[in-house]
Amino acid sequence: MINPAPLLDAAPPIPFHALAALAAAGLGAVQLWRPKGGRMHRQLGYLWVALMASVAISGLFIHELRIVGAFSPIHLLSLFTLASLWIAVSRARRRDIADHRRVMILLFWLALVLTGIFTFWPGRVMHMVLFGV
Repeated sequence: MINPAPLLDAAPPIPFHALAALAAAGLGAVQLWRPKGGRMHRQLGYLWVALMASVAISGLFIHELRIVGAFSPIHLLSLFTLASLWIAVSRARRRDIADHRRVMILLFWLALVLTGIFTFWPGRVMHMVLFGV
C-alpha cells in the first residue's frame, strides 16, 4: 500500500520536487497522446515546461546523494534539463517542429521517466512511499 508519509515528512524541497515530477509525468503522457499543434497543445506544453523547470530547479537544492562535495550527477541533469527546455521551446517558436518534438520526447523519457525510475531505489524516499521500507 502506498504511504505518502515519508514523502510529506522529507526535507524541503523533496516533497515539492516529487509532486511536480509526478504532475509533469502525467501531463507529459497526456501531451504525447493528444493531437499536436493548436492552442491547447501550446498551453499544456507551457505548463509542462514550467513543471519540468520546477523539477530541475528544485533538484538543484536536493543533496541527498553526494558524489562530489554536495553534488551528484543529478545536478548536471538538472542543468541539462533546463537547457533542453530552452532549446525545445525556441525550436517550436522557430517552427522547427521536428527538432522540438525530438527534444521534448527525449526530455520526457530520459529526464523524467528514466531518472524517475531511479527514485525507487532502496533507501530513497519514493521507495519508502511505494514499498514502506
